[in-house]
Amino acid sequence: MRILNCLIVEDEHLAADVIKDYISQVPGLRLRSVCPDIFSANEVLREEKTDIIFLDINLPKVSGLDFMKTLSSRYHIILTTAYHQYAIDGFDLNAVDYLLKPIEFSRFLQAINKVYEKEGKTVEKNTTSTTDNKFYFFNTDKKKVKVYVSDIDYIESLKDYVSIHANNKKIITKFQIGEIDKLLEEDTFIRIHRSFIINISKVTAYNATEIELGEISLPLGRTYKEMVERRLKNK
Repeated sequence: MRILNCLIVEDEHLAADVIKDYISQVPGLRLRSVCPDIFSANEVLREEKTDIIFLDINLPKVSGLDFMKTLSSRYHIILTTAYHQYAIDGFDLNAVDYLLKPIEFSRFLQAINKVYEKEGKTVEKNTTSTTDNKFYFFNTDKKKVKVYVSDIDYIESLKDYVSIHANNKKIITKFQIGEIDKLLEEDTFIRIHRSFIINISKVTAYNATEIELGEISLPLGRTYKEMVERRLKNK
């Protein structure tokens, strides 16, 4: 897989640190530099091969949108800002995506997926394209843990955290269940309850109120029942 080199153009240290951390969690992305303004960014672009630019709109002296007008179309530009009203201007200039601060990791991955679609790849995969080999990195206990999608049995909500149950292990990471639902929406997962997401391939039995994954029984929420039964019947 070709490594995509990233440049962050951001004058807020905290916002830059968030994007730096997100880049470090995605295999295939490499951070080249962080610049506080377009002048230092131009220097980096002249000296370093760059593929993706995370570009803040509200920069000192020259705005990100004005800077974007001067850039080559070969760059994948992802705009970042706290103000939604600039979205149309950004897309008019062919931005890949538009991220509103504070940026959630799941939303960051959606933007990277758009870049990888242009590159003919899928985010978070290793060198093969089979679902069995697809993985994600999750922050837990001050380290990043690789979790293969095919190993995940189910995910349980713990308010601002989730517990990922995979291979008889529990991995607790800072995600809301709605965020991780979006992250896994292209995989074989489905929300069955406000507190649970399951791997459909792990289902061994179900009825009107419960889903069984081997010896584990999980509740089937009434509002999810019709959608879940439809998905299970189509598997």
